[in-house]
Amino acid sequence: MLLILMASCTSETKKENIQVTETSRTEYLPYYNEESFTPHWITPGTKEEKYFHKIPEFKLINQLGDTVTQKTFENKIYITDFFFTICPGICPQMTDNMYKLQEEFKKDKDILLLSHSVMPSNDSVSVLKDYAKEHQVITNKWHLVTGDKTEIYHLGRNAYFVENNLGEPKNINDFLHTENFLLIDKNKHIRGIYNGLNRASIAQLITDIKTLKNEL
Repeated sequence: MLLILMASCTSETKKENIQVTETSRTEYLPYYNEESFTPHWITPGTKEEKYFHKIPEFKLINQLGDTVTQKTFENKIYITDFFFTICPGICPQMTDNMYKLQEEFKKDKDILLLSHSVMPSNDSVSVLKDYAKEHQVITNKWHLVTGDKTEIYHLGRNAYFVENNLGEPKNINDFLHTENFLLIDKNKHIRGIYNGLNRASIAQLITDIKTLKNEL
């Protein structure tokens, strides 16, 4: 089974420069609350925004063995994705692009990164620690997390809607694998979805992060 998954995970890693514009096309970024990612144009700070879909509480463990919860991201904007360390294809390219985001916002304490392992049976704390060292992950800036598989898969599919399956039923035995990055605001709302393999999409993500900082 693992060989099939790894064989299907094929995409050549490319290191490319990212051209970024300073502002987004809109004053406010949209909000999202389901897997079709239909945008909802809500004014920040309103009652509608307050009760809109939010990422629920979670409890995971990062590459240092520290507990990571929503409190870790309190009053922070964060970018999140789902990966596994032995993926030979799209994950290395996704990690390269997360690294670019880390470097872009290295000095900005308001921006954090969160990468969930979808293979926690393999990706122990020690494995994630080695992976973090290999990819120059900055401690407490970029959290690589492992934990209960059911919790991670529930977050991916039912909170972040990261797979975009549009109604196709999935269960814990269906492998969660996606190239998508999600942008989460300080109030735990989803504010953007981006292709983690696409240079233009990553450039748009960087632009949108700057817009979100101005908004909040």
